[in-house]
Amino acid sequence: MKIGFIGLGNMGAPMAANLAKAGHEVTGFDVAGTTAEGVTSAASAVEAVQGKDAVITMLPNGDILRTVAAEIIPAMRKGAVFIDCSTVDVDSARAAHDLAAEAGLLSVDAPVSGGIGGAAAGTLTFMAGGSEASFEAAKPLFDIMGQKAVHCGEGGAGQAAKICNNMILGISMIGVCEAFNLADKLGLSRQSVFDVVSTSSGYCWSMNAYCPAPGVGPQSPADNDYKPGFAAELMLKDLRLSQQAADSVGAPTPMGARAMELYEAFVGEDGKGKDFSAMLPRLSKMARR
Repeated sequence: MKIGFIGLGNMGAPMAANLAKAGHEVTGFDVAGTTAEGVTSAASAVEAVQGKDAVITMLPNGDILRTVAAEIIPAMRKGAVFIDCSTVDVDSARAAHDLAAEAGLLSVDAPVSGGIGGAAAGTLTFMAGGSEASFEAAKPLFDIMGQKAVHCGEGGAGQAAKICNNMILGISMIGVCEAFNLADKLGLSRQSVFDVVSTSSGYCWSMNAYCPAPGVGPQSPADNDYKPGFAAELMLKDLRLSQQAADSVGAPTPMGARAMELYEAFVGEDGKGKDFSAMLPRLSKMARR
């Protein structure tokens, strides 16, 4: 396939490179001038998408998605598929779907889970929203860039699923960090806490796969001075999106709201540029109120 890829950042570049390695003809563009292995660089976003069978975007927020979509969709070939892998608000995702439909395009909102490591390894999970025909058109590309793609429903459903997933993640990471901090103060070893919780009812991804305690469990950013696999400011972005969505439909999310507040304080003080699991050393320095 001929593929246009807009947004060659930490996530987009390895995703585009994996498509090129699989034999697809990939043309990319990024406003920062970044490139990706095996990907031909275009001088503009419009140039990158012209005549392509599929166009993939990986962008920072909903406002940028709306701007880019308005720019590139009119330049796309009728019948092509527009795949947005950004994590944005549901309304922006639906606005992009509407533009694509008006232009005679298939479209999918398909945010991802798996982080930079998953993007490089081709093991991402895609949460997709759009018509069945759009999902089927995009699925061969999802199969290259990831290990699983779930069709969650119509336009915007992928973003809704991502927001729900990451609200759980933010809440659970804080819970795991609080438990380790409490265990420290009760005189328990972190290894014993991991050994118990990872095989008991406290089992969760934040403990078992991404443990925030250095030297415990599988390798994680905690073992690399909390250099980000998933930055705290990105977790804050997703928690804000979850609360924006909750407000729009009147859903009570008291734990999600409190998690957002805790990450706002963390990022606002010293958490920017650190992994979201660095909530553990932050809690270790705090006094009980």
